[in-house]
Amino acid sequence: MNAIGQNVKLLREKRGMTQDQLAFQLEITGWKVDRFLISKIERGERQVTDKEVLLLADALRAKIKELFGRE
Repeated sequence: MNAIGQNVKLLREKRGMTQDQLAFQLEITGWKVDRFLISKIERGERQVTDKEVLLLADALRAKIKELFGRE
């Protein structure tokens, strides 16, 4: 379980991004990820590290608070 999965999905969809597009943005940063891993994160089936939270926020052009549903 993770605390940001649902918000990753909401922000991704709000930005008009597919899981593949998000994965591509994350790969640019050096995080080897595919849409299947994005799906697991969004469903809360995979934990995310602090560094991964930062990378997700950058890729989604979001504040970390938004990922945690605080804004």
